[in-house]
Amino acid sequence: MILMFREESSSVPVEEGEVYDVTIQDIARQGDGIARIEGFVIFVPGTKVGDEVRIKIERVLPKYGFASLVE
Repeated sequence: MILMFREESSSVPVEEGEVYDVTIQDIARQGDGIARIEGFVIFVPGTKVGDEVRIKIERVLPKYGFASLVE
């Protein structure tokens, strides 16, 4: 059996350590804010819908990422 793996890096528009300006569009069940960069979901703790914030990408997974607020 041959397993094929999709090239994830081409579908992920963010990179760990990069800084972005985003608007929080939603709130996750756990209470984290949700921003989207080119449709890619980023969870941002300590934010609420409508916040315009600068974030730093901390961790990137194939379907979503996590970021922290930049002071």
